[in-house]
Amino acid sequence: MNKLTPILLSSILLFGAAACSDVAKTSADSPSSPTGNTTTPPPADTVQKTQGDATSQIRQNQANADIRAREQRNNVTGGDAIRADSDLQSEVRSKLEVNITKGQLTVEAKDGLVTVGGTVPNQTDLAKIEPLAKEIKGVKNVNVTAVVAPAAPASPSSNQ
Repeated sequence: MNKLTPILLSSILLFGAAACSDVAKTSADSPSSPTGNTTTPPPADTVQKTQGDATSQIRQNQANADIRAREQRNNVTGGDAIRADSDLQSEVRSKLEVNITKGQLTVEAKDGLVTVGGTVPNQTDLAKIEPLAKEIKGVKNVNVTAVVAPAAPASPSSNQ
């Protein structure tokens, strides 16, 4: 039993470290990192399929309720306390997903600095990113590396 305990603890720590390295994405089509390839968005038909959930009213209500619940929990624990990077990343991703439904964005957070990359369909959505991210408590600065790139036209094979 004494030899088994360190192995189990090591396995749990290794799994936890791997799970924490994931980047929060607003859609499956988003790049793998905020500095990833942002010049070639997926075809329009693919984008429409992956964003159907994000544009539904039910999903928007769920995301907004989740954001409010997290903010309420944060207020109970001190409000302006230092927030975990994963919490900031998740809350900013949820906020962007609900408010910029046609974007393919990735979010990373480190010590209050949030980096948002990927693509949005227009300049209006690009301008929304920083103010929306700053609405989340604990976000100190926002680095927007996202670019405007409308979805590519539907592929011919998808119309069959």
